[in-house]
Amino acid sequence: MTVLDSAPHDVLDAYRTCEFVTLGKDGTPLAWPTAVGRRDDGTLLLTTSIAFAQKALNVRRDGRVALLFSDPTGSGLDPAPQVFVGGRARCPDTIMTGPRGAEEYWRRLFERQPHSRSYLARPMRPLMSWYYMRLLITVEPEQVIVRPPLKELSQGAEPAPATATAPATENEALPGAAQLASLPTAVLAARDASGAPVLARTRPRPTPAGYLVQVPPDCAVERGPASLLVHRHDDRLDHMYNALVRGDLRRTDAGWLLVPSTVVEPMGSGRASDALRVLRRTKRSTERYLARRGLRRPKVQWELFRALADSARQAERS
Repeated sequence: MTVLDSAPHDVLDAYRTCEFVTLGKDGTPLAWPTAVGRRDDGTLLLTTSIAFAQKALNVRRDGRVALLFSDPTGSGLDPAPQVFVGGRARCPDTIMTGPRGAEEYWRRLFERQPHSRSYLARPMRPLMSWYYMRLLITVEPEQVIVRPPLKELSQGAEPAPATATAPATENEALPGAAQLASLPTAVLAARDASGAPVLARTRPRPTPAGYLVQVPPDCAVERGPASLLVHRHDDRLDHMYNALVRGDLRRTDAGWLLVPSTVVEPMGSGRASDALRVLRRTKRSTERYLARRGLRRPKVQWELFRALADSARQAERS
């Protein structure tokens, strides 16, 4: 028996993405959506490109992490229970340029995200090689909490009304107002009394001072640095968008309030120019990661990835 056996495995396997939180250098919990694979030994496997290595760097500095399975888009789950997993992670400084050790992870990703197969086409390889230079993150679960679907949470207590309601123009001036308004819910990333990161999906409510958030009873948050993540994708893990609103979580008479400070949109806001900007950024960050370690650019094992992608394509046709 492992800790993860207390979670419904069919639910974990059905989710296309989860929210994964690590602790930044300043202690801020930073959550981002990611694909995850469940292993038979009770651990969870995530990967990150060296072009977006911050999650890996955070894990190497502080292994306390958490995951929340709370966006059931594409899963076929109805209703979809949420699953919180807290634990510790490790991430060796070994760049994987082939699928070895993560074959099932890649096979499932190619099945669920068909457009990613196009990155393997020869014309795309010079632009997308960074995508296949991966760091493997293994999470050892220490705690599992199964929560009801968020729509059921609405039957419980809602956050207390704000003492004053801000005019629309004033709310829109808050950092993150446009991003949080784009989706009905967001994921709060905060810390508990031990300093470990915790996650909860909630419905932020704008006020003149910040965003009121409802926190479930099993999520014992503490005052301090926190963030709100919004993200979306379609049933085929395409048309993705994510944004992180960083700030400070405070206890008020009206409830927990996130006072925002900055907004991060790593993939842009959806403008046509964003794709080119992201490609330039990934090129620079990939070169920087390698240069700091005195490494030459490794060769991607394209044919091994292509074999898994072909297997996923054949399974789709059958």
